[in-house]
Amino acid sequence: MVTTFIGGGNMASAIIGGLVARGTRTADLCVVEPLAAQRERLAARFPGLGLHAAVVPEAVDGADTVVLAVKPQQMRDAARQLSPFIGAVPRVLTIAAGIRTGDLAGWLGDYRRIVRAMPNTPALIGAGIAALYATPEARGAAAPAAAILEACGEIIWVDDEADLDAVTGVSGSGPAYVFYFLEALERAARELGLASGDARKLAYATFAGSVALAQHSDDPPAVLRANVTSKGGTTARALDVLEAAGAGDLFVRAVKAAAMRARELGDEMAR
Repeated sequence: MVTTFIGGGNMASAIIGGLVARGTRTADLCVVEPLAAQRERLAARFPGLGLHAAVVPEAVDGADTVVLAVKPQQMRDAARQLSPFIGAVPRVLTIAAGIRTGDLAGWLGDYRRIVRAMPNTPALIGAGIAALYATPEARGAAAPAAAILEACGEIIWVDDEADLDAVTGVSGSGPAYVFYFLEALERAARELGLASGDARKLAYATFAGSVALAQHSDDPPAVLRANVTSKGGTTARALDVLEAAGAGDLFVRAVKAAAMRARELGDEMAR
């Protein structure tokens, strides 16, 4: 099976790396990437990879899946260039944020075997999670698209395409929330007098260890939090400050704002 990527940026490179690590031959992978410097980087990292500067028939002929990995602003033009060659391709996988399958189908000349995914940046190290939605026309043949994304992390399926806006707010933008929290925890450690290197190590290890503990426990986060919060103790004092500031409600509002922006971007891209 041949997989063709339209766009060879960071996310495409991450997926290709995951596929190769799982045994896919570079000879079975092809990338259309207009930037010469990026083609050179891909060629150096993945010897034997098929590379093209533009959408040409030989880049698409025989492809089992075409992965659209261009920026959302470039998707309309890329899809229209691809449309003359796409008819025989079993499925298209799009990882561009905000581009709805109905709009993409129109740009592809009424091609409707589309799987839309919302991955996130930890895919760059094989630790991502992606949510996928398949159009009715693609549902019987969506498994290979899922396997492509499973090469760089976990996946979930959604039945309603609109749910991908919520996914964008939660996990698509989610790494930034984590980094924001790490910044604050590290800064607090420094302001309490700890050395910069120790501050960062403590912040990272605390977060990673807590997530690992949660993943290995059957208890929900609220119970795990209660388990480490003694009445009148240090943790309780810190949580009192957060609760008084409405930090939990504020965080929920922030995630909902990201989801709303995802819906707005979809509307803008459709125009």
